[in-house]
Amino acid sequence: MTKVITYGTFDLFHEGHYRLLQRAKALGDYLIVGVTTEAFDRTRGKLNVVDSLLTRIENVKKTGFVDEIVIEESIGQKVSDIKKYQVDIFTVGSDWIGQFDYLKEYCQVVYLERTKNISSTMLREQNRKIQRIGIIGTGRIAHRFVPEAKLVSGVNTQAVYNPHTESAVRFAEEWELDPYEKLEDFFAAVDSVYIASPHETHYDYIKAALEHDKHVLCEKPMALRKAQAEEVFRIAKGKNLILLEGIKTAYCPGFNQLLGITGSGMIGSIRNVEACFTKLESKDSRELTDLQYGGSFLELGSYCMLPVIKLFGGGYTDVRFDTIRGDNGLDIFTKASFIYPNGIATVTCGLGVKSEGRLLIAGTKGYMVAEAPWWKTAYFEVHHEDPGEVEKYSDRFLGDGLRYEISDFLSMINGNGRSDFKLTRSESVAFADVMERFLEENRSLAD
Repeated sequence: MTKVITYGTFDLFHEGHYRLLQRAKALGDYLIVGVTTEAFDRTRGKLNVVDSLLTRIENVKKTGFVDEIVIEESIGQKVSDIKKYQVDIFTVGSDWIGQFDYLKEYCQVVYLERTKNISSTMLREQNRKIQRIGIIGTGRIAHRFVPEAKLVSGVNTQAVYNPHTESAVRFAEEWELDPYEKLEDFFAAVDSVYIASPHETHYDYIKAALEHDKHVLCEKPMALRKAQAEEVFRIAKGKNLILLEGIKTAYCPGFNQLLGITGSGMIGSIRNVEACFTKLESKDSRELTDLQYGGSFLELGSYCMLPVIKLFGGGYTDVRFDTIRGDNGLDIFTKASFIYPNGIATVTCGLGVKSEGRLLIAGTKGYMVAEAPWWKTAYFEVHHEDPGEVEKYSDRFLGDGLRYEISDFLSMINGNGRSDFKLTRSESVAFADVMERFLEENRSLAD
C-alpha cells in the first residue's frame, strides 16, 4: 500500500482544493490529509481564515478522496506524521516548490501543478466569493505580492498584465499565472486589481479598473495630483467599489498599536513628528534614472508622510522642500518640513544619501521612538521626563507585510468597513496634494 499525505488550511473550500486532493489521491492507495488549526495558521502568518476547523474538516471529507484526517497543530509535525504513519509520498501544490525539499530525507516529495484559474464561487453550500486578483505591473513589489497573497484566505492571484508582453509572460511563468496582452481581457478574468505599475500610470489604471467595476488596491503613491485622487475616490464611491492605497505600514499591527498609544494621551499632546526613510539604490535603477517620476520623495515620501498625516491631518499651513540632487537632476535626498497650527513635522527621504532612519513623535508629556525599520513597526519605546521610565512595546511584522493590507482590502470588499480608519480617503488625498506640490516645485527648480 502506498501512503500519501498532504496538508492545508482548506478554508472557503473551492475547486482548487478539490483538484489538489483528487490528484493527491491518484498518487497512491491511501490518502492522509492534515488540516491546520486556527492557532497554527496564526503562528505561520496566515490571515483571515473564515471557516471553523470542524467546517474545514467536513469539507475535506465530502470530497470522498480522503482515507484519514489528522490535525496539524505545530511546526515540525510533518516529519513526525510521516514517520508515525509510514508515509511514502508527501505532496503539496506547486506554488510551494522547494519549500518542503527537506522532507525528501523521509519520503518522496511531489509538487502538484497548481490550479491557476479557480472559480469565483464556492461550493454550493457556501455563500462567499473567492476574490480573483489580477496584477498590473511586474516589478519588485509585484513579486512580493504573490507569496503574501497566498497567506490571506479568500483571495487567489491568477492573472497579470503588462503592456510589455514579454515581462508579463516571464512573470506569469514564474508564479503560475495567466498573462494577458489586452487590458479588456485581463479585466474580464478578475474581480479585483492590484496596481504595481510605475507611479505615473496609477491614475489611468485605477480609472480603467473602476470603470470595469473592479475593486482596486493600488501601490503608493496612488495619485500624483490632488484632483486625480478625489476623482477616483468619487468614482469608487459612486460604484460602491473599494479603492485602497497600498502603504503597508498603515495596516501593520505594530503601527496601529503605536497610533493607539499616541491617541491615549500617554505622551500628552503631539507637537512634533520626525520620520526618516533612506536606502541606497543602484544608480541604474528606475528610481534614480526616471527623470520625470523617479527620485527619493516620490518613492519613499508616502511612508514618511503617513505618521505625519495620521497624527496632524492634512491641514498644514505651509510645507517646504529642501533637496539634494544627483548629477542627472533627480532628488537623491529630500527633507519636507510641515508647519501646523499646533505642531511641526519633518519628513526625510533618501535614495543616494544614507541617514539614521527612525520615527520620533514628541509630546507635552513624553516622546515615542521607533528605530529603523520603523515602517515595519515591530518595536518602539515610550520615554518620559524620568529617563528610567521607559515603556517598551513590540508586535509581529510578518514577511513583507503586504498580507496585512491584502487582508484589510478583502475585509472591506466583503462589507467589513472596520479597517477604513487605517488609511482614509482624506488621508490619501492629502498625500496626493503634497506629491503635487513637490512635483510643481521640483520641476521649477530643475528647470
